Amino acid sequence: MFTEISMWSAMSASEKVSFVGRPAVLNDKSVQDQVANIVAAVRRAGDQALFDFARKFEGRELSNIKVSEDEFDQADVAVSDGVKAAIDTAVRNVRSFHQAQIPVEFGMDVADGVRCERRNQPIDAVGLYVPAGSAPLPSAAIMLAVPSLIAQCPLRIMCTPADRNGRVNAATLVAARRSGITEVFKVGGAQAIAAMAYGTESVPKVNKIFGPGNAWVTAAKQLVSGDPSGAAIDMPAGPSEVLVIADATANPAFVAADLLAQAEHGKDSQVVLIATCKHLARNVIREVEKQLQSLSRREIATAALDHSHVIVAQDIDQAMRISNRYAPEHLIIQIDNPRSVLGLVRNAGSVFIGAWTPESVGDYCSGTNHVLPTYGTARSYSGLGVEQFMRQMTIQELTEEGLQLLAPTVLQLAGIEGLDAHGQAVQIRLDYAADRDSLL
Repeated sequence: MFTEISMWSAMSASEKVSFVGRPAVLNDKSVQDQVANIVAAVRRAGDQALFDFARKFEGRELSNIKVSEDEFDQADVAVSDGVKAAIDTAVRNVRSFHQAQIPVEFGMDVADGVRCERRNQPIDAVGLYVPAGSAPLPSAAIMLAVPSLIAQCPLRIMCTPADRNGRVNAATLVAARRSGITEVFKVGGAQAIAAMAYGTESVPKVNKIFGPGNAWVTAAKQLVSGDPSGAAIDMPAGPSEVLVIADATANPAFVAADLLAQAEHGKDSQVVLIATCKHLARNVIREVEKQLQSLSRREIATAALDHSHVIVAQDIDQAMRISNRYAPEHLIIQIDNPRSVLGLVRNAGSVFIGAWTPESVGDYCSGTNHVLPTYGTARSYSGLGVEQFMRQMTIQELTEEGLQLLAPTVLQLAGIEGLDAHGQAVQIRLDYAADRDSLL
């Protein structure tokens, strides 16, 4: 409960392990079984399965899956100039930051006559998933589409749920089009992941799937990524989370607002406060209760707070260790001289430092990507970037002299490993060269 303050030093080992866990458990067998059935149905029945699931899960009859040009045009008319300007600002900033992320191609002579290179190749076909459960997320369309465009992936498609009238949110369509996406399909949930992974009559098969989602979407991504016939994924990005580290200098109202900004994402979201003094923790709790009353998504935020935490650490060093153990999707550091502890951050998806850096700017328009690792996967995954829409291909070219130089090494190692054909591929060339030279 968010109203309860826990002292880290007084917590038992089991309580600390529980803290690191997340409210939505991805290994829930019932979720996995349901997802497996959905994926199998889409593989078997294609579009018809998508029609059936739209009726079952979304309460609507699906007559056409692909968003038409007329629907794109109608969305453009429906969205105000102010919203379009905001979308354009976000697209511009995200493009600027991500343009600098293109991996550097290079080549070098590692030895005389031995040339090695590395070049970039965009992934041929990518699928972008934009959630729209309790709220539309045009910002997600920007975060996914812009880097795929910079990477120059030849096929870029997007799936997102439609409303009960069979329409995709207008702002989402405007954001998609202005970010370079023109193929959008009205499919959501695990069935959308299956459609992109295996293809249907309407939805093209892709090589890699990107985007966040609920436990069902995340489970579906993990399932199809384990199938050679399916598709790779960016990361197991699930429900959103934030961890705020704050000391006595922090503004309780700012901290509370940042916590609630994540809590309103969904009932399965989680927010964590690690304070270095109990007085601040109490003030933040009071501010959360006060600000909560004015939120339109108060019920959702309250549910998220029910499985969230307030922890008091002995000092900043301990707070940083706790944070690294939790490995948050978003880490906000509101302390005196926050940049001084950046070197202590080991595990976090994206970091926000200082009183004037709310996590909201990262969600929308600072330029960084908001598709980030959750559930503690920040220990091993990075947030979304251009490089994830690309793959690197290595090239090597040897002259005859270069092969003569490396031949002893290859023959020794091939002999140790018992791979005779490896050695023969080198030796046959050496013998050919020796015979040729003897005739000169």
